[in-house]
Amino acid sequence: MKVKEFWNDSVTKKSFEKLLEISKKYDVTVIGGWAAYLWTGMHKSKDIDLILDYNTLLAIRAEYTVEKNERLRKYEIKGEDFDIDLYLPSYSTLPLPVETILKNTRVINGIKVPIPEILIILKQSAEINRRGSIKGRKDIIDIATLLIHTEFDIKKYRIFLRKAKIEYFEKELLNEINSIGVEELAYIGLDVNEFAKWKRRFLKNLNKI
Repeated sequence: MKVKEFWNDSVTKKSFEKLLEISKKYDVTVIGGWAAYLWTGMHKSKDIDLILDYNTLLAIRAEYTVEKNERLRKYEIKGEDFDIDLYLPSYSTLPLPVETILKNTRVINGIKVPIPEILIILKQSAEINRRGSIKGRKDIIDIATLLIHTEFDIKKYRIFLRKAKIEYFEKELLNEINSIGVEELAYIGLDVNEFAKWKRRFLKNLNKI
């Protein structure tokens, strides 16, 4: 089944080229949609989301115009077609401590990304905050793609939720899965029957563990 792209190809091409350029130059961990793409190879992203330390932020500031977003607790590089969001330890508000995220990463194609269990939690947080929007819909697609196309470990996921005292995310995960309709399946790589079979297996495993 051919997978449909969510964003415009010309924009995602420019964004990915910028991601490669930055990741080669600076010590960053990629989160968000591009991290989901690196794990699954499916539906590219538009905006770039990075975790970095303050020394790296200073180096990036020497090259780019970086704005501080006090309300959302992040730094931003605004672009014509896409934005770059920068998240820092002891400043940014993420559902898991930055230190926990950075201790649980893998390198894919030379780019550092969080493991699927952590990435799904980050994606869930984004989806909850922008539920009902276009970007929120893309978050749900990313979550489903990661669940289906990676070796997601429910036990490991629950450990991270428990330590962060956000156990309610598991209930939200069920809501997100149940919200997936025919339109979303075009981006996930499964037809209606295949998704129904996967969903039954997933829910059965969830209840067993």
